[in-house]
Amino acid sequence: MITARFVLYYVLVVVLNFSLGFSPNLHRSPNTGKIFGNARLPVKSVSLCAKIENELVGNEGNIGKIQSVVAKSMMMAYIASMCVALPLAMAPPAILHKFNIIKKARREHYSARLGQFCARWLMRVFPFANVSVIPASDGKQEEDPSVWVCNHTSMLDIFFLMATSKKLRGKNARPIKIIYWKQLEENPVNRIFFKSCGFIPIDMAANKAGEANEYDKKGFKSLLKSCKKAFAEGFDIGILPEGQLNPTPEKGLQPVFAGAFTLAKMSRRPIRMLAIHGAHRLWHPDENIGMKVTSRKVKLRAYPKGRQFTSADDFKESFSKIVGYFGAKGSDISMKDLHHYLFGKDQDNQEDIFEWMKGLVPKGSSKAKLSAAA
Repeated sequence: MITARFVLYYVLVVVLNFSLGFSPNLHRSPNTGKIFGNARLPVKSVSLCAKIENELVGNEGNIGKIQSVVAKSMMMAYIASMCVALPLAMAPPAILHKFNIIKKARREHYSARLGQFCARWLMRVFPFANVSVIPASDGKQEEDPSVWVCNHTSMLDIFFLMATSKKLRGKNARPIKIIYWKQLEENPVNRIFFKSCGFIPIDMAANKAGEANEYDKKGFKSLLKSCKKAFAEGFDIGILPEGQLNPTPEKGLQPVFAGAFTLAKMSRRPIRMLAIHGAHRLWHPDENIGMKVTSRKVKLRAYPKGRQFTSADDFKESFSKIVGYFGAKGSDISMKDLHHYLFGKDQDNQEDIFEWMKGLVPKGSSKAKLSAAA
């Protein structure tokens, strides 16, 4: 796609040059320094070439209008394809379960894996986003059962988490059962997929992004029972501690709820953190912005090991500092602060853990990305 874009771009410039009576020699873009056009172009022609360049490839980190329209079209095609692929992919495990060939837990395992497969391969067919992943480990070892927490910046979050799960959390990672808002089942595709994967619903009053949540506390006992059963059947649990879409991720997180801490404490499981940056620039939670694509860059980060926090406030502060910063900036807080919030100030062998964390910097990445605040 990139090659086709620049071929189109060069053809437009060449046509412009010939129309002005110049031969297609080389010229440097006044915006990005890229080579194009003719070294003898007059000022008006250079300005027009710059405008063409902006329309195609954008300027100052933003994508151009044409690229924005193409990205939006591919994103809509991806979502439409997922709406078709997911119900079809869920059918074979459902049939096997109906005829008692496999148990319900096995059906849910298969459904989760098939959902990840669909999300991953359709994102290759429709590459509407430029996704980069920072995994927590080499993906070879199987981690202990955990409660996973993540920020929530876009309706696309679940697609990115599914598509990158294999790379983000490792090939041997346990599938996740997500705790979700029950009203999402009004969408038939959501209902089929969530039920097939055994995701866990929670009742909450309808609200808009940024408004306070009102939960039905009567369902908490059932929620805890479902989570304990999920752990026993080989699943992890996924929770969005903000409880809703965040309309201003560039300013940090929405108020963080302590439900993940309570669940982790009662089940005696560690909490592990995931972070997403940039998805809102494809599909913004603010209805006034919506699918106005301003950037294709999306980053996902999985943090190493889990931690059993000492208090709800300890969890909320750590989650806000680590995930809130990454969600806003697309990079980590300083290595010293990251170590402090991930492992706690009272942990032994801090120097050993600190050196181990340094080894997690991905190959080809500068250590500055993980060691300094942007």
